[in-house]
Amino acid sequence: MDAIDEKIIAELTRNARLSHSELASRVLLSRNAVRQRIERLERHGHIAGYTIVRPGEDTGNVVSALVLVYRQDCMRGGDVLAALKSIPEVVICEILSGDYDIMVRLEAASLERVRVVWENIAQMPGVRDTVTHPVQHRQPSAKKTAYHAIGVSSAAIATSPSSSP
Repeated sequence: MDAIDEKIIAELTRNARLSHSELASRVLLSRNAVRQRIERLERHGHIAGYTIVRPGEDTGNVVSALVLVYRQDCMRGGDVLAALKSIPEVVICEILSGDYDIMVRLEAASLERVRVVWENIAQMPGVRDTVTHPVQHRQPSAKKTAYHAIGVSSAAIATSPSSSP
């Protein structure tokens, strides 16, 4: 990612509904060059999707939780991973060695939504058990790998740190 990509992300973070033409004028590129860069940012996971925010939802107070997942068969548990990747609130999904098979980080609009997502994960075929921990406080990291904003979702679900470009 270069400085222009960072500018594109910053502009989309402020307003994800910018047209390619408007965005191009703000970052001093052609509309086609901006479109190509956005497509590349999406392919590489810097832009993982676009978020719909319903009126009345408080987008400033995100509730986070860690869900530790035990699979019934960790060697053949690809279906569980695929199902987890389809959940919009799942922002990180990592395969672990040790006591747990998968660590999932959820970010949701409310604690109630975290509970609903947790129940859905616990009932997935291939999931033997789960342990859920609400996050009490989150320290911002020095290295920015995810962009949190209305319209630009956080980083793509990755199963290893090497999935970033």
